[in-house]
Amino acid sequence: MFNRKKKELSDINYLELTPGRLFDHIIEENGKVSVLIPRFTNKILVKTLAPMLKSPFVKTMFDEFGSQVWLEIDGKNKVSDISIKLKQKFGERIEPVEDRLTKFLTQLYNYKFVSFNEIK
Repeated sequence: MFNRKKKELSDINYLELTPGRLFDHIIEENGKVSVLIPRFTNKILVKTLAPMLKSPFVKTMFDEFGSQVWLEIDGKNKVSDISIKLKQKFGERIEPVEDRLTKFLTQLYNYKFVSFNEIK
């Protein structure tokens, strides 16, 4: 099953894909994004264990580049549009933007933080 998804990603032009978020997020005081990942997906565990925990979520914080990418992912922007916006905001600091962006989105896809509208 995992091999098929990886193969699908390698066969498609990454810049043509449209990523969509699978989790909510919060913006921290320092301006960076923290993605909120539920601790439990099983409904029984959520009902019994979640009330005893400080938070029902695990936070994953991104750096400034990752935070900007996460905020641009809305299910409508294509990867090529996101790369243009990143170039405008960060300039030379983010070069080579397409390579860095596709690697980051591949990681997000593999960890199931995002999905792509074209791959379903």
